[in-house]
Amino acid sequence: MKIKITGVGSYIPEIKVANTDFGEHVFLNEDGSPFGYPNEVVIGKFKSITGIEKRRYAAPEQSTSDLAFLASKKAIESAGIDPETIDYIIFAHNFGDVKHGAIQSDIIPSLATRVKQKLQIKNPKCVAYDILFGCPGWIEGVLQANAFIKSNMAKRCLVIGAETLSRVVDPHDRDSMIYSDGAGATVIEASDDETGLLSYESATYALDEAGYLFFGKSYNPALDVDTRYIKMYGRKIYEFALSQVPSAMKSCLDKSGLGISDVKKILIHQANEKMDEAIIDRFYKLYGKSVPKDIMPMSIHELGNSSVATVPTLFDLLINGKIENQKLHKGDILLFASVGAGMNVNAFVYRY
Repeated sequence: MKIKITGVGSYIPEIKVANTDFGEHVFLNEDGSPFGYPNEVVIGKFKSITGIEKRRYAAPEQSTSDLAFLASKKAIESAGIDPETIDYIIFAHNFGDVKHGAIQSDIIPSLATRVKQKLQIKNPKCVAYDILFGCPGWIEGVLQANAFIKSNMAKRCLVIGAETLSRVVDPHDRDSMIYSDGAGATVIEASDDETGLLSYESATYALDEAGYLFFGKSYNPALDVDTRYIKMYGRKIYEFALSQVPSAMKSCLDKSGLGISDVKKILIHQANEKMDEAIIDRFYKLYGKSVPKDIMPMSIHELGNSSVATVPTLFDLLINGKIENQKLHKGDILLFASVGAGMNVNAFVYRY
């Protein structure tokens, strides 16, 4: 028995923030000193490395669980199911609900419970819980749904990835331009045909790598040192991703019994365009191959990095023909992969 995704939905916030909107920001070095060159240069370098031109932010009245609810409604409608038949709601996020202008994360009750309530699901045996697994959280949720269904603990799961990273960024840190908001959701069920999940890989590297992404004070020394923001050691993450993600993808593909030429699309976490391209290039080199044209759909240029939401959102856009020059066909072999805080790495091979 395999599992398959029977419904997909995403919610892309309406507020568009272009790179030029950061023109008046006061960006500082980690020690609080100014860069010494204009923001136009900062933004130009940022665009050339990340590929990001725009990103989306949630409206002030919206929270992470609100975005998740909207994506979940679409996924349930896409699957054509009664939400009362969902056995598990698995919600991957990082920071909970953070109100616009606030500094505290709110995770009581869990965001999965909030989505269940918003969906008006009455069935108490629909179990709702959150997972914290960094950017690879949605993929890990799919793997947990796989375990539940294969062990007969569930027949149907709703797996969500949503985040409002705009609420936890330091405006004086140029890395703040990377992050965005969004939500993606999927209905997961047992598969009795050839489609579905074929193999997977998952790992946590924590001995030396646990602190590569962390919560830290603002680069502006005038601000409260006890107010924390998302921070990262970008170079270390880049080097880690290139050393670990391609090999994890290869291990995952090899477990499936398929060859590199069978892979039609790679849906990778939209973290950084140059990093993603380098990961894919190194992955193909492990097989002595060059990267095929159009193998890697991308949404980061317009949507930025919404963490756990990037992969399910990308899948939804791809299925619905909303990514230029990219199409899916029945039977296509897809490779999903992600890397993020933890440091966590995971992947799965999927027959569409």
